[in-house]
Amino acid sequence: MTPPEASAHNDRALLVLSVLAQSKAAMSAAELMQATGLSQSTLYRQIATLRRWGFVMEAEGRYSPGPVSVQLATGFDGNSDLVMAARADMRALAQQSRESVALVTAVNDRVVCLEMIDSEQSLRCSFDRGRSVPARDGASAKCLLAHLPTDQRDALLDAFGESAERRAQRAAELDAIREAGHAVTHGEVDAGVWGASAPVLSSGRRLRGAITLMAPITRVQGMEAALLHMTVVTAARISRALQ
Repeated sequence: MTPPEASAHNDRALLVLSVLAQSKAAMSAAELMQATGLSQSTLYRQIATLRRWGFVMEAEGRYSPGPVSVQLATGFDGNSDLVMAARADMRALAQQSRESVALVTAVNDRVVCLEMIDSEQSLRCSFDRGRSVPARDGASAKCLLAHLPTDQRDALLDAFGESAERRAQRAAELDAIREAGHAVTHGEVDAGVWGASAPVLSSGRRLRGAITLMAPITRVQGMEAALLHMTVVTAARISRALQ
């Protein structure tokens, strides 16, 4: 059994690595302290360990993921059955809709983008591969939340710390999304962005992720039903491939 102090150390190191992985740019120690809530001495101990193993590198006082992180990403690309099963159908959906398509999954209380096919149009919506956002609002988050096991979903709703009335409203909305089999939002996270998301389910209806199509609201007017249908069909096709 791992001693409690060792487990806590590991958690802090992984917290630092997770924050760096989500950042679009190298971060200073001050920025990492603010993002992680760690003290300066604790932060530097975690960075020293991560640098020693090649997970973090430093340049001019700023830190970013190191070469071992790239190896992990490469290994993920080559071995993820979900990503491999989804890529061809995602490309087909992006070509058919002429809009951007993301494969996302739920990790703890975050929505993580596993794969992204960008629209070829000059005005397009995008979600950076590897980026994560809170599993709270937007089509992707709501679709994933709605299809999580009930106990996990309820724990996340409790963690929002909202009023009992607002929590009940969210739960009712997620129940409706689960019943419908998809989520649609209009400018809920990013102004001017329409999103449709449908779950990817493996055997036993286990949630693996979701396919999300995103587009400028101004371009989807009158096409919402068709784009939603394409998204739902694509997610169902990927789900069948995972059975």
